[in-house]
Amino acid sequence: MSLPYQKIVVKIGTSTITGKTNSVDYPGIIDLMRQLCTLCDKGVSVTLVSSGAIAVGRDALNFPHLSKHIPRKQMLFAVGQPRLMAVYNKILRMYGHNAAEILLTRSDFVQRANYLNARNTLNALLDQNVMPIINENDAVSINEMKLGDNDTLSALVSGLIGADLLILVTDQDGLYTADPSKDPDAKLISVVDSPEIPAEVREAAGDSVSGLGTGGMATKVHAADIARRLGTAVMIVNGQEPDIIIKAASGQASGTLFKPVNSVLESRKRFILTDYHGGENAVIIDAGAARALQSGKSLLPAGIKSFTGAFSRGDTIRILDTDKREVGVGVTNYSAENLRLMNGCKANQIETILGYTYGDEVIHHDFMILN
Repeated sequence: MSLPYQKIVVKIGTSTITGKTNSVDYPGIIDLMRQLCTLCDKGVSVTLVSSGAIAVGRDALNFPHLSKHIPRKQMLFAVGQPRLMAVYNKILRMYGHNAAEILLTRSDFVQRANYLNARNTLNALLDQNVMPIINENDAVSINEMKLGDNDTLSALVSGLIGADLLILVTDQDGLYTADPSKDPDAKLISVVDSPEIPAEVREAAGDSVSGLGTGGMATKVHAADIARRLGTAVMIVNGQEPDIIIKAASGQASGTLFKPVNSVLESRKRFILTDYHGGENAVIIDAGAARALQSGKSLLPAGIKSFTGAFSRGDTIRILDTDKREVGVGVTNYSAENLRLMNGCKANQIETILGYTYGDEVIHHDFMILN
């Protein structure tokens, strides 16, 4: 029986990596990876966004007393990140799975070519049943804090790959109406389904209980709001509850559920339109290709008769028929220079012509808006 969620992102923080101590909690990480591998074995595509590299680096260097100067944090990240990945890889191999390290920065979400490259890489890994393990590239990013934290990163990753569920693993049972450690009448907020997150819900979000990570409950609520607008459901759960990730992916977990506001397709359309300015950048397609697009197919190079303009990979361009009527717009996988070489060829000839390929589609149907 298939689970209700088939593509999930799981975000864990420093408190989960360390078990609220100063050292790596190896039994806790083993159990976490066991749950993720169980889901993979059930056919679920799993992406992990993991904090903890700086804590691991500090542990590896015997907890040096360093200032909070950014280069010191970047140094600790550079020491800790490969060690953390080595732990993940070793455990995953025990369960017969493989991992891949992906380090992202803000530019990977705002620059079209970077966005497409990151999306294609992640989807290629998931297609091969390789688990992407993602962190922000804090070793070189001079504005690491501007992205916010890995809660925000996990929300953006969810939108990037079109995940249907984001699980934010924390040290609390979910979001409460007040701090449960101080108010005995505090009640768990089980569902948030209004278009706007109510003010009282935002006010109920407090700081991290453990104090080990950069993200408290407020950042999780902010991340949940981002993800739900990108078409992804979000669950905030307590990582100490047995099999909590498996339960969440099965729709059976306790915690706080944020229901999506938009569909994944709608969020992609908004992404396309934010960069569409009209103009001369366009491909002219034949009648057969026009009919194929209307039936839900992607645009292949064989259907392109010519093009105009000087566009780059990742640009939003017009799609015109032979009478120069606009069929739609979409994000192109290939530049004008690429099309000059491969115009009208068959999809299986792209690699031979260019020496590489970004896929069979010049414009994928998922990144296309038709008139």
